[in-house]
Amino acid sequence: MTNRFQNYSIRQIHNGIKNEEFTSEEYVSYIIDRIEKKDEKINAFITVDKEKALENAKNIDKKIRDKEKIGILAGVVMGIKDNISTIDLKTTCASLMLSDYYPPYDATVVKRLKENGVIIIGKLNMDEFGMGSTTEYSIIGPTKNPWNLDYVAGGSSGGSAASVASGECTASLGSDTGGSVRCPASFCSVVGLKPTYGLVSRYGLVSYANSLEQIGPVGRSVSDVSTLLKIISGYDEKDNTTISSDYTEYDDLDLKETDQIISDLNKNKPFKIGLLQDLTNKADKEVSQYVYRSIDLLKENHLECDETDINSTEYALPSYYTIASAEASSNLARYDNIRYGFELNPEGYEWNSYYSDSRSRFGSEVKRRIFVGTYVLSSGYYGKYYMKAQKAKSMIKHELKTLFQEYDILVLPTVPILPFKIGEKIDDPLKMYLTDIYTVIANLAGIPAISLPVGFSGGLPVGIQLMADEFKEKNLLAVSTILERMVNIKKYADVF
Repeated sequence: MTNRFQNYSIRQIHNGIKNEEFTSEEYVSYIIDRIEKKDEKINAFITVDKEKALENAKNIDKKIRDKEKIGILAGVVMGIKDNISTIDLKTTCASLMLSDYYPPYDATVVKRLKENGVIIIGKLNMDEFGMGSTTEYSIIGPTKNPWNLDYVAGGSSGGSAASVASGECTASLGSDTGGSVRCPASFCSVVGLKPTYGLVSRYGLVSYANSLEQIGPVGRSVSDVSTLLKIISGYDEKDNTTISSDYTEYDDLDLKETDQIISDLNKNKPFKIGLLQDLTNKADKEVSQYVYRSIDLLKENHLECDETDINSTEYALPSYYTIASAEASSNLARYDNIRYGFELNPEGYEWNSYYSDSRSRFGSEVKRRIFVGTYVLSSGYYGKYYMKAQKAKSMIKHELKTLFQEYDILVLPTVPILPFKIGEKIDDPLKMYLTDIYTVIANLAGIPAISLPVGFSGGLPVGIQLMADEFKEKNLLAVSTILERMVNIKKYADVF
């Protein structure tokens, strides 16, 4: 199988198709061939829509031949996390509860991608309802890390990251509630962005924790992620948390020289980067070394970098899991096989047994979070746990706001550890939850954060995380572009 297209960016694919260097059908056929040969091992896809993808590719080729207008992403092949609604294409949330659910509408982000010519190749594996950090809690089994099939791909958007890293699609969409885009991006050596809360519509995203989650793009480069963000961001009348502003315009940073990007950053005031030293030093040595190396590279580009800390991070993880579990308990209450859920014949059931049997179809991790969420929302414990978690969330957000008065970007590891073996932590939920300890901060504060690949240790990827203040995606993407150029590592796994 030829790997002719393996390193092509979104722009290269679109331009190649538009300029008739190759056809959209040729590229889609290559992707389908790769999925057929690779995904049996990786398990990144829950559903693959080959026929529709080829039909869309042929339509694009016909429009080009007929000199008709095409979308700015025409021919780009993407996978969509299986908790984002796609009309006439199953959306299961990797759960038995929705194993045969076909949404009657597209999520706003999917609609915008299609309007710009994106070809949706299929739906990607995930932890059930987005609850997990490794994509091991899935009805179809775990997604494997393309760099080493014995290791986890991260989660809950493991399929979104692994499919991009292995070349099974050009880019993908995931959802990030506590790091679910950034963690697998780090583990799979790709780029994953969690935008500012409200910048991207959540309409059509199956709800897990409404106040924390955000849809985000995954790609093999900062340029690809930036291109997708331009398309999916902006106001949506169907989601009243979205904003209408000029923040949806992003420069084509990959077309600018590094010196020009740095000049733009320093245009109004000296641009400052803060390294979160305490969190970096607490990470595994292999991880922290790459973070410090990245800071040195930024200094070489004459960017001012200082060391700083966040004092309230000890409250981040318990606050996050309390709030997320409470919202999950509320959101998943609707799955009773009366309003939502799989088909269960009620004949012969009395009400309590019917409800109990229906709810028992949830997986172990979903049940665990429903139990915790119901507990912290109960009348005797609401003030003791849930309200305290909300106060801790406010405290973290306030401290970050103060830091962003001094620093434009904060840097820390994406995950404090290297990818670990499948099954290694699944029996110890507390150890699993610690995987998210550095990523939940951005979700609690509602700020943008990105994970970039910066190296390998023992053949396993290492990622670095950059955070910016609300709606400062331009700064985040600019510094990410500079660092990406300096690091320049391989982000395409073909080791099996």
